[in-house]
This record gives sequence, C-alpha cells and structure tokens, in this order.
Amino acid sequence: MEERQLVVFRLHNEEFGVEITDVREIVKPRHITRLPHVADYIEGVTNLRGEVIPVICLRKRFGLEPQEETQDTRIIMLEINNGLVGFIVDAVTETLRLPEEAIEPPPSNIAGLRADYLAGVGKVDDRLLILLDVDKILSTDEKIQLQSLQDQEVEEAQEQLK
Repeated sequence: MEERQLVVFRLHNEEFGVEITDVREIVKPRHITRLPHVADYIEGVTNLRGEVIPVICLRKRFGLEPQEETQDTRIIMLEINNGLVGFIVDAVTETLRLPEEAIEPPPSNIAGLRADYLAGVGKVDDRLLILLDVDKILSTDEKIQLQSLQDQEVEEAQEQLK
C-alpha cells in the first residue's frame, strides 16, 4: 500500500503536513540575525553547525497574525532545491503515515492559502491535514532572494558585473 510519511505541525488552528524526506531536522528557536531589505516574512538567518540558513516565519508567509514564541515554537529545517530553509511553526505535533488513498487533491483555496502551495489534503480519522508542497512555498523570486542571502559573495560579484 502506497503511503506518505509526514511531519505534522500546527500553525494558527490548522494542522499541516510535510513529507518527512524533506525535513532535515527540527530545532528549538535560536538566535536569528535580522537582515535589512528582505521581505517581512524572512526573519533573517541562523547558524546551524556552521551552515548559514535563512529562516522564514510561516505565519507571515501565509498572511496570518504573527505570534510570540511559546514553549512549543519550533523551526523545521527543510531541504528545498538543494538548500536548507528554516520555517518557524507554532508546534510540531507528530509524525505519521498516511495512505495515499486518504489524500485528496487540494481545493482551490483552503485556510486562505493559495492552492499552489498545497500538495493535497489528508484525512486522518476526523482531522484534515493540509499537505504542503515545500518547493512551492517559495516563489522563484523568493528562492533567488534566499540564495543570495546565503551567498553574499556571489551577490557582490554580480554587483560588479552590472
């Protein structure tokens, strides 16, 4: 039986799932260095064992009210296009296996999110899980912006070419 293994997290009052294979690790909130001239949902960068990783507030990215960090707040380190990006979520609740037949294609608009972020909606008992397509949470422009945050030297070299 085909199934997906998911990491489930909470944001506002909704439950979301991402494929466990996209998750490198889950960490408690840590020092984030703010950066000038970036989109408001980009919290900044953090250092994870010597690797500089951009961190995004998923609440702000999805247009939800930001909230203060709590004991449950976590940063999910996701692998996106060969790079790591941290996503701040309200809480990581569980990992679970979901059979393919319990997953439906996404409706066009759910929880105020554009459908292009969504990989589907999973049914678990009486709960609905919104499955995110991590590669699509960031638009091409945003990926470029994050890439440049991680690689300031390339950015400077490009400046000299202009």
